Amino acid sequence: MKTAELLRQEVRDYLSRIRDAAAKIRSELSEYNPTWDKVIFIVLGSGLGSLAERVNVLKMINYSDIPGFPRPTVEGHEGKVIFASHGGKHMLMLKGRFHYYEGYDMLDVTFPVRVVASLGLKTFIVTNAAGGLNPSFELGDIMLIRDHIGLFMPNPLRGPNLDEFGPRFLDMHKVYDDHLIKLAKESASELGVALKEGVYVSVPGPTYETPAEIKLLRTLGADAVGMSTVPEVIVARHSGMRVLGFSVITDVATEVLDKGVSHEEVLEIANRASEKLQGIVLKVIESL
Repeated sequence: MKTAELLRQEVRDYLSRIRDAAAKIRSELSEYNPTWDKVIFIVLGSGLGSLAERVNVLKMINYSDIPGFPRPTVEGHEGKVIFASHGGKHMLMLKGRFHYYEGYDMLDVTFPVRVVASLGLKTFIVTNAAGGLNPSFELGDIMLIRDHIGLFMPNPLRGPNLDEFGPRFLDMHKVYDDHLIKLAKESASELGVALKEGVYVSVPGPTYETPAEIKLLRTLGADAVGMSTVPEVIVARHSGMRVLGFSVITDVATEVLDKGVSHEEVLEIANRASEKLQGIVLKVIESL
């Protein structure tokens, strides 16, 4: 059993890692003199990294060059911090995220969110590829995340509270920002994209769900299921960031299709649908 002093030392070490990583990013981007609280933080989910091709990329930093940054191990997650501009706004994008199923603990899974929060960023747009549980969803649909269910993995706020970022007990009544949701709906409407809405549920992975698990998740009220996002969102809210989330529906319930799911198929659908999501995200950025 860890002693209280050991836990406190681990927190001090973790905060030191955050400061070192933030200092490196700040140094790399100093020539652009960004107004950090106006920079938009975006996590690009599986197959969605091509958003970087539609903006003005100013700087790319490999995760391996940032002290304390973990390394992604999953295909479709390259491992780069991308600083870019679009519509007069600056963005800090993560091309590659970390998952609990890769063997990382929650402090590592959410480490990049803590780093960007310490830089002063206030707006977080998170994207993912997800399985459709709602029977009305079709492959390639874009789901606006209205709420989430995160009961199946360790809470990333477990352990000593990081008082520098937020409170011990975090209110989760309004996780996803109403104003950002309104902008997303307006943007989708202008682009002629039929934007779905729903509840995203996060599971540990890496296995896809059994038919019985799909029935359970539907009963709980979930419309889409994935293996990421919720820990990042919890930490973003704990850090005082406002959040907007999207899921690309890359497969539908296996009990409906009566066949399995592969990661290759997920990436293929995400790549095909990504243009619609990118258009919405870029329009939201222009409206901020």
